[in-house]
Amino acid sequence: MLTIFGRKSGGYCDGVSRRGFLKIGGLAFGSSLITLPEILRAEEAGRSAGTPTRRHKAVINIFLAGGPPHQDMWDLKPEAPEEIRGEFKPIETNVPGIFVGETFPKLAGLMDRAALIRSVVGATGRHDLYQCNAGYKFDDQAAIGGWPSIGSFVSKMHGPVDPAVPPFVGLAETTRHVPWSDAGEAGFLGPAYAPFKPDGSALQNMTLNGITSERLADRRSLLRSFDQLRREVDASGALEGVDSATSLAFDVLSSSKLVDALDLSKEDPRVRDKYGDGKPYQYQYDGAPTCNDQLLMARRLVEAGVRCVTLSYGRWDSHGANFDLVRDHGAKLDQCLSALVEDLEVRGMLDDTVVIAWGEFGRTPKINPQAGRDHWPQVGAAWVAGGGLKTGQVIGATNRLGEQAVERPVHFKEVLATLYHCLGIDVGRDTVIDPAGRPQYPVDMPAIRELI
Repeated sequence: MLTIFGRKSGGYCDGVSRRGFLKIGGLAFGSSLITLPEILRAEEAGRSAGTPTRRHKAVINIFLAGGPPHQDMWDLKPEAPEEIRGEFKPIETNVPGIFVGETFPKLAGLMDRAALIRSVVGATGRHDLYQCNAGYKFDDQAAIGGWPSIGSFVSKMHGPVDPAVPPFVGLAETTRHVPWSDAGEAGFLGPAYAPFKPDGSALQNMTLNGITSERLADRRSLLRSFDQLRREVDASGALEGVDSATSLAFDVLSSSKLVDALDLSKEDPRVRDKYGDGKPYQYQYDGAPTCNDQLLMARRLVEAGVRCVTLSYGRWDSHGANFDLVRDHGAKLDQCLSALVEDLEVRGMLDDTVVIAWGEFGRTPKINPQAGRDHWPQVGAAWVAGGGLKTGQVIGATNRLGEQAVERPVHFKEVLATLYHCLGIDVGRDTVIDPAGRPQYPVDMPAIRELI
């Protein structure tokens, strides 16, 4: 942790002790916290800050943890046998010929601003969001640290929009099934490009208490002078992560922009009411709650300058009581996701912000004896809006029973490539250098041509 002021003592003339002098609590990057010994060794060497721009490209990646049932949400099969089609009826959208499940009436009215991908393939069957964040499998490039998530790549390639606002923020609530709360791995890029997680006590420690901005600048200058011995950054990028986190910590303290974005009390109550709060939380078990206000917070963060926001919404692992769960989660998602699209559109942000809602795989066509659907990695679905994409269409199709993709199979990597396209990154041209000195493309498949 980075401490600015601690308990008073006789250590210095201003009453600040040597030990409790430099601390900003709770600024967490990935799984790491900045510790005093690391800071005292870190080299604060000329972090270049980008000039804030009026508009920037961004992605809001909404993970529907557990595997959402595609045939009860976006790909209903009304002509299938009863043990396949389930309880829900398809409803018309505002695009002729496109139907969605009855729990999504608000999103049905916004279908012209969205697209459905009904043929997502390539799932490994793991109960995590690794593929939704990176496109690759969990163990790809494990020897050099693993494959970075989209938020880490965009942080590396584009940097911050505003020096006081991290480019990559993870809002996922901590879950008992830990992989469902993963905001995204930095992989071989190192902790400098891990997501900022404003959880726990972090929000309470991102403001100046009892110190002026001038004295903060003095402390920052003094910190820079602690380590005059030059040293090379290690191959893991750990020291670079310390340097970046330290610099960001000072930037955050000297600006209220990030703190304000995370403070929903500053939002118009009418807008908050439109999103709803997703309560009461039900069917949560070991997963995430249905925090509708996280989608509002995501919009506020993008508005403040964040390039990538990830969050985990609900727990869709419906081995039992599938239809009750979808009625609950679906209605709440319908409210907040439609509010997000309309909110972005009203603010002129929709063309610059791509929003995606999807899970790690689909669910079995056949309903089990517990009125549930089990894991089905063979095919899944995704809902996507904004980003300047060609919306109002359906990409791909499954067979009559929703078992497999029979038209235009779309791999996770193609979806990620499309998100990169919306962020202004050309996956066929733009590269980063890995620890072995080799250029690496973000993904090795092209964007979905029908959408771009």
